Amino acid sequence: MNVPKDYLGGIESSMIRRENNPTVFWGGYMIKQLPCAAALMMFALGSALAAGPKTSSESNMTATPLDLTIYHLEGRRSERIVWLCEELGIPYKLEYKRGDLAGSMKTIHDVSPLMPVAPTVRIGNQVMVESGAIIELILAREGRGRLEPAVSSPDYPYYLQWMHFAEGSFAARVIGDYRVAMIQGKPKAPAGGYKLVDTEAVLAFMEDFLSKHEYFGGSAFSAADIMMLFPTNITEAFNVADLSAYPHIIAWRTNVESRPAYKKMLAVARPDGIPGAPKPLPKT
Repeated sequence: MNVPKDYLGGIESSMIRRENNPTVFWGGYMIKQLPCAAALMMFALGSALAAGPKTSSESNMTATPLDLTIYHLEGRRSERIVWLCEELGIPYKLEYKRGDLAGSMKTIHDVSPLMPVAPTVRIGNQVMVESGAIIELILAREGRGRLEPAVSSPDYPYYLQWMHFAEGSFAARVIGDYRVAMIQGKPKAPAGGYKLVDTEAVLAFMEDFLSKHEYFGGSAFSAADIMMLFPTNITEAFNVADLSAYPHIIAWRTNVESRPAYKKMLAVARPDGIPGAPKPLPKT
């Protein structure tokens, strides 16, 4: 039945939608002849200044939780945002029409008519697209240091690289190679067949990195792994390249797909598999 689905932090919901002039000590100085109210105000100000500004992590601890709605298409990039929220354990509403891509797209178009893509999210009264940017915003507000290395860590440059590589280099190459081969009506040419870097070259770069690091963020699972899984899987689903030639990529994928939060994402965001999956390329 094609009804909007709402998922709120792991629970399905039907809401898819007195003496005069005392002497006061303030900041180490004695102040006389002040009315009590004014003195108390100055004392409060001094205490706030002495405490110093809150760190970003302290601010996050007291910030109002995100009012987050994810507009979703099954099997598409919006899965990244659901997976992230499950990893962080933060509440969200998930809007899509189960098994009805056209119906889900109509919902997304109503929310973001100029750029109807998945993911589209609403955070409070703001609408955003671009999964990488959405992930970075959620981590900045709700992450509290989770799912990203410390900025001073040697892993942090790698983390940033793969966060952006996932779409800027990897997905772009895979989809470009897929479209060229579909137009030509034949399997994709083997590695080295194109003048520019192709999917196999990208996979070789990834394989080399994973031969030295357990995750794309370095030593620990991070949002970079969430970003990198989608283009890895469409490479295989579209039959653009044979992943069996890349054992470290296969081992990494098996590892991250075994995470409880990933399995929870599948249960709520892809309960019936991927409807309307693109036709894969013919095999060689």
